[in-house]
Amino acid sequence: MRDRFTCLTVDLPGLGKTPTTSDGLRQLETLAEKIEQIRVEHDIERWHVVGHDAGSAIAVHYTHRFQDRVDRLALLSPAVFPELKPFHLFRIVRSPVIGELLAPVVNAIFWKVAMRQALEPRRSELNDTVEDFHAPFSGPFGAWRLMSILRWGNPAEVLASMPAMLPQLKVPTLIFQGSRDKAVPEQFAQRACALIPGSKVITVDSGHFIPLNNPEVVAAELLSFFGGTAPQSRHTQGQTESAVPCFSS
Repeated sequence: MRDRFTCLTVDLPGLGKTPTTSDGLRQLETLAEKIEQIRVEHDIERWHVVGHDAGSAIAVHYTHRFQDRVDRLALLSPAVFPELKPFHLFRIVRSPVIGELLAPVVNAIFWKVAMRQALEPRRSELNDTVEDFHAPFSGPFGAWRLMSILRWGNPAEVLASMPAMLPQLKVPTLIFQGSRDKAVPEQFAQRACALIPGSKVITVDSGHFIPLNNPEVVAAELLSFFGGTAPQSRHTQGQTESAVPCFSS
């Protein structure tokens, strides 16, 4: 997409090369304000906003507050409802005491088993990406850094305001959902689509990590949505996709 757009990727606190903050992922409004600072610093009048998983919740908060600065919004694996249940492996480290004791075991299982399975069959070509993702959680204290990130708060509290925000979004919105996503229920994408006026859901042949599992489909659809180029064929070898328009009642 870099041939058509200036692309800015933003690490969430504690991920990538961005240090952990005291609020972590709890204060979505604060994170939205920090993203607005990035827009101002780069002298961008209006931009398209894309969020994946927890990034979808932040993207919704940002768009809700700064709608006049957003042209189009894309949400991938939209973890935007208070009924969200953390991935079953992560529930262990979210528990006090037990989490501290089992953090090294969970950390090892996540990177050596869960991530390998999640990225098949493209794992070999994604080694560098996975290493960048893994870097903050490697070393002698990496497991407890992961534990700290995963204790981001109670979804029922952190995401409580989301359902009321979605109908107020007035920008064109495209929602992606992986057909094999085990972390975010497909129902979330359909609910978000029903609440956001004039939005559309695209179901991608993918697990939870849609941009890694099926980047060709994501890039083609985003380029078309943003007005950069026409989308690729919707039915190519190894890639199945369905687009479902959804309108608010």
